[in-house]
Amino acid sequence: MAGKLIIISAPSGCGKSTIIGDIMDRGQLDLQFSVSATNRKPREGEVDGVSYHFLSDERFQELIAEGAFVEYEQVYPGRYYGTLRSEIENRVAEGHNVILDIDVWVSTSAIALGSSSLVTTWSYLGMNPSSY
Repeated sequence: MAGKLIIISAPSGCGKSTIIGDIMDRGQLDLQFSVSATNRKPREGEVDGVSYHFLSDERFQELIAEGAFVEYEQVYPGRYYGTLRSEIENRVAEGHNVILDIDVWVSTSAIALGSSSLVTTWSYLGMNPSSY
């Protein structure tokens, strides 16, 4: 049976990571966190394929042109972050539930993924900061 896609989307500082960490720490659900891709250099202690998929600037642009990302964003000048389509396809096909932590500005493309043939069951949680 195919897994489910769970999208947690909110502006920075709303607690997405805290909520996801708490859910995953409980260990009650078969959840796998989608590893994002970036074109920045790894920081000390970060592992390629675990912390992020670290890509060169050229490779990141090639993957954008190939449509390999479900969503991507230039978060800082020249620094891109995104979710590879293969990250979701492979895990969901294996029957795992995949949880995405994405910025509110790019969530519409991830919602489009949820309504595509790649994922048959998905949930979306949008959050606002308490100061709104």
